[in-house]
This record gives sequence, C-alpha cells and structure tokens, in this order.
Amino acid sequence: MTEREKMEAGLWYDANFDQDLLKERKEAETLYFQFNQASPKDAKKKEELLKELLPNREENVDILPPFYTDYGYNCRIGEGTFINHNAYLMDGAPVTIGKHCFIGPNCGMYTANHPLNVEERNQGLELAQPITVGDNVWIGADVTILPGVTIGEGSVIGAKSLVNKDIPANVIAVGNPCRVVREITEEDRISSAENGTLL
Repeated sequence: MTEREKMEAGLWYDANFDQDLLKERKEAETLYFQFNQASPKDAKKKEELLKELLPNREENVDILPPFYTDYGYNCRIGEGTFINHNAYLMDGAPVTIGKHCFIGPNCGMYTANHPLNVEERNQGLELAQPITVGDNVWIGADVTILPGVTIGEGSVIGAKSLVNKDIPANVIAVGNPCRVVREITEEDRISSAENGTLL
C-alpha cells in the first residue's frame, strides 16, 4: 500500500514520505496563502480560490481569512455554514461540517494522531481519524476538536473547550475536557413575552 492508501484506510502512515501527499499539501498551502492575502473587496478571486481549495464545499459557505487546511479535498462543508477567522481544518481524514453551522474564531479541528513511543513518533508516523460536526452546530471561539470526534446536530460547544470525546445532539457542552452541561430546550428560545413570536 502507498502511504496515501494507508492514510485513507485509517492506518499508520508516514505523511512526510509520500511525494504525492507532500505535493498536495504544498498545493493547498499555495491556495490558502493566496486566499488569505486576497483583498476583502475581491470576492470573485476569493471564491475562485475556495472552489479549488475546497471542492466539497456546498453553496453559501462563508469563510473568513486567515484559513488553513492540509489538503482541502477532505473537507466537506455544508450549505450555509459560517467559519470565522483563523480556522485550521487538519484534514488527513475527512472533516465533515454540516449545514448552517457557526464556527467561532481560532477553531482547530485536528484529525492527526501520533505514536506515544518516541522512536515511532520520530519516524514521522501518524494516524488520521475523521471529525464530524452535525447540522446546526454552534462552536464558540478558541475551540479545539481532536481526532475521531463527532458532535451531534444542534449542539453548542462553549468557548475554549477541548473536545476529545463525542458530544450528543442538542446539548450545551463546555470545558477542558468538554462535558455536557444540559440539553437545549424550548425554554432557551428567544421569544416575545407578549405574543410568543421570535424577536
């Protein structure tokens, strides 16, 4: 198997040995560099760069620079999602973000794991595990999401949380490590006291 085939199969692989992987990361770096340096007024150029960098991005996805990713093609971003400044999607394995998600600034989603044994770690081995964020998730500022994590639909992750385990749907979760605080209920709806309509 090639190193890329190992990566895609969820096996230990050498990310710095395979020339194709090195080339793909350099191409992604070039594209996100150009995107990050583009004028805020040049929406057409920024859109063209994102189409090339993130071919699996759906419509009406808003990404604020700077933005970083390893490959780009392993990022799947749903319609209507907003990603704030300084996000890093380390997509050795698929990073799947659902529809209508709010991603706060300085969010890191890291699919790479490394050996605990120093000799193996120094060989450059890593293991890529997917990250999945369901539809309608709000991730606060400065959140870190570790390899293999799934965040359920509709949940809210508090600022500065370290998410190292799965989070169920429709809950508020915060902390380091991130833990569920409570479910989101109808009482959390912002409504008019007079007529019950949304403000």
